[in-house]
Amino acid sequence: MKTILEPLHKPVLSRRAFLGRLAIWGGVTVVLMLASLLVGMVGYHGFEGMPWIDAFFNAAMILGGMGPAGVMTTDAGKLFAGLYALYCGILFLFCGGMLLVPIFHRILHRFHADR
Repeated sequence: MKTILEPLHKPVLSRRAFLGRLAIWGGVTVVLMLASLLVGMVGYHGFEGMPWIDAFFNAAMILGGMGPAGVMTTDAGKLFAGLYALYCGILFLFCGGMLLVPIFHRILHRFHADR
């Protein structure tokens, strides 16, 4: 079974390789956030008929944890906004964890790696 991170019997990554790994995990997180922003924009534009700039603003505010910026006028828009807000809350925690995985792995690996 291939693992994403180096196993216990392998040496700790060099600082350069670790920073590369951190950049990759950060890049995956950014792509996931941008894709989620796009989903929010399409949802607000489609369900509420918002112009694209307002849809971006609302999706960005929800994704950033600030809350909705506009009033939803349709039932479908309200349902979408509620589900999107729940999704974004979970996404925030998931992305935070993704950014911390390489750091925690490196710390734990340093304590347990065979030298």
